[in-house]
Amino acid sequence: MDGEELLQGGDTEASWSLLSWMASLLMVFGGALPYVPQYQDIQRSNHSEGFSTRVCLVLLIANILRIFFWIGKQFELTLLLQSVVMILTMFAMLHLCCTVQNTNRVSTKQHRLSDLDVRYFWKWSMFEDYLLFCFGFTVLCAVVTLLLLDSAMFVETLGSLAVMFEAMLGFPQLLQNFHNCSTKGMSVKMVMLWTAGDVFKTLYFVMNESPAQFWVCSSVQILIDVAILLQVIFYSQDTRVKLG
Repeated sequence: MDGEELLQGGDTEASWSLLSWMASLLMVFGGALPYVPQYQDIQRSNHSEGFSTRVCLVLLIANILRIFFWIGKQFELTLLLQSVVMILTMFAMLHLCCTVQNTNRVSTKQHRLSDLDVRYFWKWSMFEDYLLFCFGFTVLCAVVTLLLLDSAMFVETLGSLAVMFEAMLGFPQLLQNFHNCSTKGMSVKMVMLWTAGDVFKTLYFVMNESPAQFWVCSSVQILIDVAILLQVIFYSQDTRVKLG
């Protein structure tokens, strides 16, 4: 009997280990999944106006900061890997948007980072400018972190900034939809996957007792996701009224 109980206990432990491994794998790659339908929509339509590239800006800053937060306060390796995957995903989105915009551009005028024109910040024509900006931001973060790594207050502030930026993930898209008075060109599947992912992340953070900044961030993200989904309903109704 003792042997049977021991065997059952071992099976239960193995099952929990498998579930934990699968949850971690989903955390690493799950954050990138919502951008697959948006990427496909942009490729299919050859237009990127409905997608706010400032979403990429917010996520790049948030995940670069999170990597340096991890250096100061080693939390789950899963979240570090998630940041690396997300950064690569955002570069892929930016590369596609730049390619599409350059293909459709009528004017020969290009906007470059070297122009130092604030009006065209994060509206540059060349993908290389986005890489250069991120490289410069990373070097700046590295220098500051190296100087202040021994300060617990600095490390916690770094973590708070990272999750604050991540919490604002959907805000640029919310503003763009409001400005366009439409959600055309934005993938609804992307937002629905955002919502599902943020609910999953919140539960994951609570169950794994991650730093409080993480579950607070994901809770705010859920609220913004719901607001964008409400925009989808409102603007689709508004369009039907105008056509009617």
